[in-house]
Amino acid sequence: MEQVLTLVVRVEKNARPAQTDALETAARAVLAILADERSGGDGEWAAAMSAWQDNRIRKIVKRARGVEWRRTESVPGITVVGGTAEVRVFPPTAVDAVPVELANLQVTGTDFEDVDELPALLPGVPVLWVNPALEMSSGKAMAQCGHAAQLAWWALSSQARKEWEANDFALAVRTASAAQWKELLSSRLPVVQDAGFTEVEPGSRTVVADHPQLRR
Repeated sequence: MEQVLTLVVRVEKNARPAQTDALETAARAVLAILADERSGGDGEWAAAMSAWQDNRIRKIVKRARGVEWRRTESVPGITVVGGTAEVRVFPPTAVDAVPVELANLQVTGTDFEDVDELPALLPGVPVLWVNPALEMSSGKAMAQCGHAAQLAWWALSSQARKEWEANDFALAVRTASAAQWKELLSSRLPVVQDAGFTEVEPGSRTVVADHPQLRR
């Protein structure tokens, strides 16, 4: 049975997250649940995480505010904050068994924008590069950045994972230029190839995970 990992972004009426903050925080939330002790060994989420990772790593992003958000906090999960964004991630469930507190939340309309200029990239910080040729809603892009972060996590050594976790999963998300994207696709870095169920064509390459440890 297909499994899905749900992420919920907090979107209050007068406090919408910035686009890049939302993308980066979603990616960090995925890494947080992958690294959580409850997700491995005999942890309470281990079976669910294994069943999900053994199949297509489907993710869905929903939005909540006010009482809806407070209800999500009653469901076991992890909340990650980054800049203006607050994202809560939950252990995977079967598609038809998503907790009611999450299942009834809206998916559509999750679109944000960056008002301020993005800061310069810091040396040594992993970057998730978004395909400049694709148009994706913020919710779709959040899921794709989560996929990219997960592919990078899988490709890293256990020591590199520990170092990334110790640095609070620092990362940046940026949209590549056309020239950068062409170079990234030939770099053999992890790249997300979307199944095309929503918004983009099947096989579309959406995000490349550029982690310094994977360039060595």
